[in-house]
Amino acid sequence: MSVNGEVVTTLGTRVLRTDVVLFHDTLVRPEKKVYILLNKPKGYVTTSDDPQNRKTVMDLVANVCPERIYPIGRLDRNTTGVLLLTNDGELAEKLMHPQYLKKKIYHVTLDKNVTAADLRQIAEGITLEDGPIRADHVEYASPTDKKQVGIELHSGRNRIVRRIFESLGYHVVKLDRVFYAGLTKKNVKRGDWRFLTQEEVNFLKMGSFE
Repeated sequence: MSVNGEVVTTLGTRVLRTDVVLFHDTLVRPEKKVYILLNKPKGYVTTSDDPQNRKTVMDLVANVCPERIYPIGRLDRNTTGVLLLTNDGELAEKLMHPQYLKKKIYHVTLDKNVTAADLRQIAEGITLEDGPIRADHVEYASPTDKKQVGIELHSGRNRIVRRIFESLGYHVVKLDRVFYAGLTKKNVKRGDWRFLTQEEVNFLKMGSFE
């Protein structure tokens, strides 16, 4: 291997993106970083590979780019909405780390009207099998339909929204993540995707998005 024309034999040699690196006389190019926002539809599992051969979110972005991207975090198979995919491991780790958990807003449709008392309970805090949880904000999502609720959380715990409502005797009929880390699915139809803008990527890397 050579870097800028000089043969390198030391393991772990650091190189810059601007360096010319040759391996067996072939130019080595650093992988381009890709950032994609997907409006996940129902019925797709959030994984790169599924042993049960179910449809995965990777099927929806199969021909987007030559780089190998993967989802940041998970949405349940029947949960829809904002999902980010990238090959930027550093950013993915930052977004999923418990210390930096980002704001998520869900539109929830339940099997029956949600009482005002239960909304207050969710806002004040309830205890699940893995500990207490309190919504940052919760309210009716419709002025006429009390089966629809908007809930804002920072938690990254598994199936947390479904478990909150199930603990109070409700069944979640629909669950849609409408906001994640400052990003929404605006102008992205269900099942479609778009590249993040450079400004959005910069905001995510700086932690400017809540």
